Amino acid sequence: MHIVALQGRGDLLEWRDAARRLFVAGLAPEQLDWRIAGEGGLFGAQPLPPLPATRPAPRVPRAFLDIAETVVCHADAGRFALLYRLLFRLQDDGTLLSMAADVDVAAAWRMTKAVRRDCHKMTAFVRFREAPEGARRRFVAWFEPDHHIVARTAPFFARRFADMDWMILTPKGSAALDDGALTISDAPAAKPDLEDPTDALWLTYYASIFNPARLKVKAMQSEMPRKYWRNLPEAALIPDLIAGAPARVAAMAQQQAHIPPVFHDRIQARRAWDQRDVSPPPGTMAALREAARSCTRCPLHCAATQTVFGEGPDSAALMIVGEQPGDREDLAGRPFVGPAGDVFDRSISEAGIDRAAIYVTNAVKHFKHEPRGKRRLHKTPDAGEIEHCRWWLDQEIALVKPKLVVAMGATALFALTGEKGRLSDLRGQRLRLEGGRELLVTVHPAYLLRLPDAERAAAETAGFRADLAEARRRLAQLRETPIAPPVPAWMEPAPGGA
Repeated sequence: MHIVALQGRGDLLEWRDAARRLFVAGLAPEQLDWRIAGEGGLFGAQPLPPLPATRPAPRVPRAFLDIAETVVCHADAGRFALLYRLLFRLQDDGTLLSMAADVDVAAAWRMTKAVRRDCHKMTAFVRFREAPEGARRRFVAWFEPDHHIVARTAPFFARRFADMDWMILTPKGSAALDDGALTISDAPAAKPDLEDPTDALWLTYYASIFNPARLKVKAMQSEMPRKYWRNLPEAALIPDLIAGAPARVAAMAQQQAHIPPVFHDRIQARRAWDQRDVSPPPGTMAALREAARSCTRCPLHCAATQTVFGEGPDSAALMIVGEQPGDREDLAGRPFVGPAGDVFDRSISEAGIDRAAIYVTNAVKHFKHEPRGKRRLHKTPDAGEIEHCRWWLDQEIALVKPKLVVAMGATALFALTGEKGRLSDLRGQRLRLEGGRELLVTVHPAYLLRLPDAERAAAETAGFRADLAEARRRLAQLRETPIAPPVPAWMEPAPGGA
């Protein structure tokens, strides 16, 4: 039996170097006794003696290194033996880590989860107090982690509190930021005896924001276990706040409504003036946009947050039409501001097109989606919904009078032409629209985001950028040939809804 003694303070390199030497020496897990150096006073942190190499170095998937980097931070003395068993077994079965029911794999994931939870608690429950001595202001905090996580968590505090000098002391090491330089020690620290006069201000603030009507003791103790309370200044208030919560809730229920502040009437009067009935002139884009806000032409308005109308100059020579708003657009009320909008903005910029000079809109003005938990998943509009919304798109084209229209995706193509042809067949061709306008067809930027193959995605993105560059070149040619405007002098209200 070979005894392996490590410092065991969360250093992956220490375990990795020892494990590699033992593995190439041909030592099986059952031949090793992993220990923490100094425990029991019998073994020091002695270097391993020279061992003859009998096999090549082990090969492991990247996922194992990620797990090992976390597991070595755990306080369980058996973590080193567990990792070595996994290392040994991975040589025969590279898919071992995907077997959640395996005893060793399950134990490693439990340790990983415990370390990550401890890191989360440290970022939430460290409380700094100002140290009185020193020419520079310095702050000190005491925390008692369950595992060796100081080095793992210190970079978070260095980023969060980069503009001050601080020190976090724990029984498992310490971290300090001094004039922007982060230093970490694995030597155990003693709890400092500090008093900060600003604690009184913090306690006053904490008590004032406590909402007794939303108190859930079990949920609070789950997120802030009692073992952390002894180092939190606000913990002294918690028992009294919990005990007095029922009486405070009853008093709130019986309390009369407050009279609004004196300035409230002035604010309401100003709002009423801003919302006075001053309609924009008919036949203008402002009037069309105002009418679209209350559109109920199809059921999509029921689940959407708001109408997302087009934006851009009212006389833009280039109009780009997409499919429908996404989740971000639905919340912001503007087209192409989500992930697909980022691809769109980057691509038109690389193609030499200024977004501020073009009119951007969608074939459908409301977000069609399917709720999935807390997420809203995109759903493609059907032909009926596109037909209902075509009225708005036709009016936008009539008012903007673009020389060139770019349809991004099959939905935009159908809305503009009524045709359901394949994009690959029409891409790169110049089609004719009413009024002598030209139409170019390309893919939708959301399509580029859904491509799983990186090489294909890069090729399709380059093609999308080339289509936009072609639109810019063709627009320069069309500017020399004015289009006869088939625009009515004023616009009728949208039938059946607006």
